[in-house]
Amino acid sequence: MSEMTKIEWTDATFNAWWGCARVSPACRFCYADANARRWKHELWRRSGPRRLLSEANWQNPLRWNRAAKKAGRPLKVFCGSMSDVFEIHPVAEVNAQLDAARSRLWTVIEQTPWLVWQLLTKRPDNIAALVPWTDGWPPNVWLGTSVEDNQRAAERIPVLVRTSAPTVFLSCEPLLADLDLSPWLDGGHVAASRRVDWVIAGGESGPKARPMHPDWARSLRDQCTSARVPFFFKQWGEWAPVNEPRSDPWSDPSRHRWLAPDGTRKPFGEFTGTEPAGLALVHRVRKKAAGRVLDGRTWNEFPTVAAPATC
Repeated sequence: MSEMTKIEWTDATFNAWWGCARVSPACRFCYADANARRWKHELWRRSGPRRLLSEANWQNPLRWNRAAKKAGRPLKVFCGSMSDVFEIHPVAEVNAQLDAARSRLWTVIEQTPWLVWQLLTKRPDNIAALVPWTDGWPPNVWLGTSVEDNQRAAERIPVLVRTSAPTVFLSCEPLLADLDLSPWLDGGHVAASRRVDWVIAGGESGPKARPMHPDWARSLRDQCTSARVPFFFKQWGEWAPVNEPRSDPWSDPSRHRWLAPDGTRKPFGEFTGTEPAGLALVHRVRKKAAGRVLDGRTWNEFPTVAAPATC
């Protein structure tokens, strides 16, 4: 299908509209905003417009559902790659348009049982007020929230795990700090009625990307492995770890950084032989060259995807 995506953890993307407002540090270098600007759209102002998409766009999920049913294989659809489905717009007229699009989206989700809808938000507090479901969520919904640091984890995950969505997941991308997710992976958190079903992790991409310490990704992998929660490593991003640091000058030292476990960054030449504990050397090679191999393995784990009961 021509609408397929390069996002590694899904099969296709669907947007009811384009545009959103930044709400946390992960949004600072928003790829969706940069993409929209290439098309001359200014859609990331808090009180600005949102771009509603065409009728032809709304026909795609119905077509994908028919194809997935014929193939006998459910298709994963990331909804909101260029927006946040659970944004409440401060301008009443614009929000009325988003509400109408959301209402149509809920109907389309119910009409497409062969699509696994991956709904990802930075606004889990708005979920309960915007969905038509309480305990009777469609079985083909995976509901996720983005957590880039421990503050966002503490704010968002308790709200997510209190929902009755059949599958809940976390997107730790861009990963900006060392995260402790274990309370929500083993089900032992006092505010959690359930545990998280899936964790995605990855570094930031783009010309202004912030580097990810390799131990942050390893820690999430190890937490998930210990709790037997599927782990998906999406990418290193713009910066990749250097396995064997060299003491001699490199051709372009400006493309290398020492990265401390707390996220502090130092130029390559600043440390000479007495590096602080846990310091990692990362170099800027761009996303494609950096790849997505973590300690010799590509982590492509997913929750179980079951075919609809009507098959």
